[in-house]
Amino acid sequence: MATALAVAGGYQDTGRDAGRELRRIVRINEEIKSIVATAFKINLMAMNAIFLAKRAGQSALGFGVLSNELRRFATDLQRQMGALREAIYSSASTVTEVVKESRVLRILERARRESQGPGRAILDDHLRRRLADREADARQARVNALDRRLRQMLADTTQLVELGSVLARSAKIEAAYGGGFNTALMQVSSDFEQTIAEIQRSLENLARR
Repeated sequence: MATALAVAGGYQDTGRDAGRELRRIVRINEEIKSIVATAFKINLMAMNAIFLAKRAGQSALGFGVLSNELRRFATDLQRQMGALREAIYSSASTVTEVVKESRVLRILERARRESQGPGRAILDDHLRRRLADREADARQARVNALDRRLRQMLADTTQLVELGSVLARSAKIEAAYGGGFNTALMQVSSDFEQTIAEIQRSLENLARR
């Protein structure tokens, strides 16, 4: 039983890692909700900016083009958040299974230690069968793979948001050439910049978790 017990101990370590990963997934999901709401806000802002650029006419052509790109950025960001949310749900399901199995193994092992005679032998046999197709290292690798996947998706999102930030700064430059609408255009571009900065802070928070 020594080998099975070693595997059980390793699986419990994996369960603790999975528990931490599950808590992290929950926090990421909360940030995703916030970013989705902000992306929707940017989309509305971009539509208003496009309308304002049309009113400003020829002097705001560049601003109008950038506003349209910002609208596309908002749509891409919403799509990226949707993909990330799906990955989160998939990861949460997988990690939850690992956490549950770890709890079962802890219960069985505790019961085994406290049992004597025939009852202990039955628990020994049950643990052997339960662990027959489960290796702690493989489970740990699975949790680590999920973590890498989420981190890569967050890195991709960060790059996308950096593009949005560049577009917002460029729109601010173009706003200066908006003629009589330059004050209104500057305000809109500043709103873009501040809103995208909020998303960047959210992503920085996620990267630290």
